[in-house]
Amino acid sequence: MKKPPIILTNVLLFILTTLAAVTLVPYEAIMFGFDGMEILAFLLLTGFAGMSITMGYHRLWSHKTFNANPVIKVILALGGAFALQNSILHWSSDHRIHHKHVDDNDKDPYSAQMGFWYAHIGWMLREYQASRYTDYSNCRDLQKDAIVMWQHKYYLPLVLLTNLGLPLLLGWLNGDIWGMFIIAGVLRLVISHHVTFLINSAAHFWGKQTYTDVNSARDNGILAMLTYGEGYHNFHHLFENDYRNGIRWWQFDPTKWLIFSLSCVGLTSNLRRCSDERIEKAKATMQLKQAQERLAQLPNADELLHTLQHEYDLLLQKMTDFYATKKRLMDIRKRKLLLGYEKLDLDFKYQELKMHFRLQKEKWIKFNSMRFA
Repeated sequence: MKKPPIILTNVLLFILTTLAAVTLVPYEAIMFGFDGMEILAFLLLTGFAGMSITMGYHRLWSHKTFNANPVIKVILALGGAFALQNSILHWSSDHRIHHKHVDDNDKDPYSAQMGFWYAHIGWMLREYQASRYTDYSNCRDLQKDAIVMWQHKYYLPLVLLTNLGLPLLLGWLNGDIWGMFIIAGVLRLVISHHVTFLINSAAHFWGKQTYTDVNSARDNGILAMLTYGEGYHNFHHLFENDYRNGIRWWQFDPTKWLIFSLSCVGLTSNLRRCSDERIEKAKATMQLKQAQERLAQLPNADELLHTLQHEYDLLLQKMTDFYATKKRLMDIRKRKLLLGYEKLDLDFKYQELKMHFRLQKEKWIKFNSMRFA
């Protein structure tokens, strides 16, 4: 089958920036060194570009997981141009298609089933998407966003202004234009690119399928450290409308922390979260499936599978009872109609069900962790 034409602009961009990063940056470091301001600018600008993609392009515009003040949206739109990954409109359109048709080689723009290289960068090197390059019918909501359309219309000037103007201005202020441009311009751009690309590639190959196995997405805590929290990708593909990727307090997700922090001062709002019950059920269902696969190979499989199913059914029942009571309790508190006796009775029932749910969950985890001879 004949391959589509090469996109020369993209090929040259990736080749030249990569060559500059692996040759000019080490040369500059050895011959002249980088001062503290250049290193600080590199770190801050790399974070700015990366978070503009994760918080802006991804969680704000692609998935609408929260609302943002216009000032924040303008900053994220500028940071997206600085990251040089196409406009908000185009990026979001590709990403929505990816979620709708994940792992479908004919429809997913960066299907992992085509291989690591294709998912990471290969899909951008040829005209694989030429037939729908300007079809933004899946982003009609974004076409009503004035900031999105402003960035889309003036994308190229904004790219030049941020990628050339900002490093050169900082270099001039610091007294070393070339050194600043090499580290905060070129090296920063290459790293920003590949950090994002890892989500399309590595996050579909390495890690755990904690919540679903209907697609190739994986949860990978190490990857989350490199991608501002995007490494919890298995969770994200099942619960894409949640503003969080790392849902536990200890999971590294600075994008979530920034969105939440800004909500505390009114700069973001309507932060969307999937219910704990849905998340718990999805996790338990995957544990059931994985345990069934392990036990099916054993001599006494029928007996063990029956016990497993029984424990799973009990877990779901106690989970449903617990979350139903929790919801009722929260509803009553919100209405400020909580009477003394009803409150005591309901609080007692809530704590009792919470304990039963916890015990059953511990029993379930212990059963799943057993090694059967």
